[in-house]
Amino acid sequence: MFFLYCAGLLLSARAFAVDPFEDFHEYGELSDEEIHALHEGEFLYGDVELGVLLNRGNTSNTAFKLKSNLYQDFKYWRNQFKLDGAYRREVDPDTKIEDETASRYFISAQGNYKIGEKNTSLFLYGDYERDEFNGREYTTTFVVGYGKRIFEGRKNTVDVDLGPGLSMYRREDEVELAPGEQRVERGHLLRAALQWERTVSKRTRFNQDISYEKSMSGLGARMFSETALISQVMGGVSMKVAYTYRYHSQPEEGKEKVDSEVGVTLVYSFN
Repeated sequence: MFFLYCAGLLLSARAFAVDPFEDFHEYGELSDEEIHALHEGEFLYGDVELGVLLNRGNTSNTAFKLKSNLYQDFKYWRNQFKLDGAYRREVDPDTKIEDETASRYFISAQGNYKIGEKNTSLFLYGDYERDEFNGREYTTTFVVGYGKRIFEGRKNTVDVDLGPGLSMYRREDEVELAPGEQRVERGHLLRAALQWERTVSKRTRFNQDISYEKSMSGLGARMFSETALISQVMGGVSMKVAYTYRYHSQPEEGKEKVDSEVGVTLVYSFN
């Protein structure tokens, strides 16, 4: 976090010489829909964010965070690809042994087929998550459904997706099975997702992404939420402050239902 803070100060200092907001339209001058229209037919556009935290001294740890949100926009299809990864190593203050304490990555892809009405689509969605510390080797879902923009104003847009799907996960080999449990579990689910974007100013936007999956086969519920404030620093570089909340109603034995984190990262947009 100290590294990101210093980087922000450095980039801000350079801004005194040249107006860094001259070409910064993504979060203010153009709406989200206008950005997609501007890049229609392009192979790939979006943003990538990176966070690094290095501590040495009384405490010693190393943490990395990588995330991306990429789009393709064609005549009939709009595709979205997401990557979210985190890794951390820490030194135990008593034993002085360094060990891995976090290793997680999540990837998803969604294809929206545009139908007659504006901002309305049929979609296909799939994701894959691997977390070394949640007791599951992997978790994956596949959903088909209907998406629509339910509100569009001067500063706000709200999009929702809803549809049925399938889920599957595999417990790690080290996890002991209770009576009636299987190593691989499969079931049906219902998934709802909401994306709210608000333009705070020409230089800043607010994002709220939330998804909720409810199993119809007794495998519990899963929720993900990210609340973020993104402010442009210079050119295509922005700073993002985000609160992330993950919930699972039926975690593996000895695991918590909730994971949360607060992060500060730099975002590079190549729109």
